[in-house]
Amino acid sequence: MTKEAVSIRDLNYSYPDGTVALEDINITIEEGERIAIIGQNGAGKTTLFLHLNGTIKSCDNNVVIFGKDIGQMKSKERIEKVGVVFQDPDDQLFMPTIFDDVAFGPINMGLDEDEVERRVRSALATVGLTGFEDRVPHHLSYGQKKRAALAAVLSMEPRILVLDEPTANLDPMNRASLIELINDLNRDKGITTIVAMHDVNAVSQLADRIYVLNKRMVAEGPPTEIFMDFDLLRENNLDAPDVFKLFSVLSCFGFNCESLPLSINEAVEVLTKTIEGDEKHVHLHIHEHTHEDLEVLMHRYDHHHG
Repeated sequence: MTKEAVSIRDLNYSYPDGTVALEDINITIEEGERIAIIGQNGAGKTTLFLHLNGTIKSCDNNVVIFGKDIGQMKSKERIEKVGVVFQDPDDQLFMPTIFDDVAFGPINMGLDEDEVERRVRSALATVGLTGFEDRVPHHLSYGQKKRAALAAVLSMEPRILVLDEPTANLDPMNRASLIELINDLNRDKGITTIVAMHDVNAVSQLADRIYVLNKRMVAEGPPTEIFMDFDLLRENNLDAPDVFKLFSVLSCFGFNCESLPLSINEAVEVLTKTIEGDEKHVHLHIHEHTHEDLEVLMHRYDHHHG
């Protein structure tokens, strides 16, 4: 039986100057789920994350992690439950060596020296940085820094991992390997993963369910459902994945598939299934409504027109 990892009810938060950051937020996340929270800049994603790890405390006791109000938890308990990896790794790497950075959390949890050492080695091995213990953080490449920042959170062995823009500014190889690593943590260690991201081309690879945040939760559902809703995307200044858009165009030319793929891997599956089916090939054609359908589709994706 699954447990609720996160339960937030009617959460509101305003900055000291009175600007509303979050309004009537309601979220339920089951243990082991892969969740994405998408929204434009200023939508409140970082503020929401700071409530999830207890940095910002709600006065209404309405942020519950594994059945317990996070405001009632001691610091050690909070960091064992929720680990947050921020967008810029330099915000998390501040010690003289990588070992010191990754050991910082476990030391502050009051663990003994042997356990700290074990956790540091384990976290670095998980992210592929074994042998980097004595390296200076600011001498690492950006991709290595991202992994080191993740290791610094994993060493506290959280049950929920929150990642803010994990794929931002990464080259294609580092991006792909980090996505794989996050999914491995979810699948192999049962860690609940919550990502906030603008990178819509990676969302479907990291999430089974999406929340769309714009100060309030404006939508929730599986990736296909969210990206099919053109009005929702436009109103919240969001885009759909490139592969999804390409297959939307192909559908105007008569290509028929049950659900539009959201990633290259899904596209390969769809095309293989089509070609192995009765047709044995992909048949495209122009019919009387093709140009009209294309015009409607392109207009939907063009956010410059109201």
